Amino acid sequence: MSYQLRELLKRHEGVKTHAYKDHLGYVTVGVGRCLEEDVGLGLSDDEVDYLLTNDIGRCRKELTSEYSWFGGVDSIRQEALINLSFNIGQTRLRGFIKALGHMENGDYESAGDEFYDSKWASQVGDRALEVCQMIRSGEYQER
Repeated sequence: MSYQLRELLKRHEGVKTHAYKDHLGYVTVGVGRCLEEDVGLGLSDDEVDYLLTNDIGRCRKELTSEYSWFGGVDSIRQEALINLSFNIGQTRLRGFIKALGHMENGDYESAGDEFYDSKWASQVGDRALEVCQMIRSGEYQER
């Protein structure tokens, strides 16, 4: 594919980094990618995985830069925190001051309890139970 074709399509279709409704009212993103079921292409499995990989990397980078202790936590607990950050974002995660303090001090039982005793946990149900168990035990839970 030529550079010229890419630029021509961008000029003709436009480039949008957020979803928008096209002239027919269909939800579209990027360079004319229709996301509507039964009308557009949506996203391929590879594209979904690409986006997810980027989001996981962004969460890991944010956690690493914000919490000096994050890199010293075992990989399972890091992944539990990445899951939390992915779900609620860094801004809301910062509000878990006690839980994050327990994480920093290596008191994972108390950290799991703090995360579980929250509005977030009541909103996400089994997800919270699984993530908090990962924090407490340092192991993935059998499903």
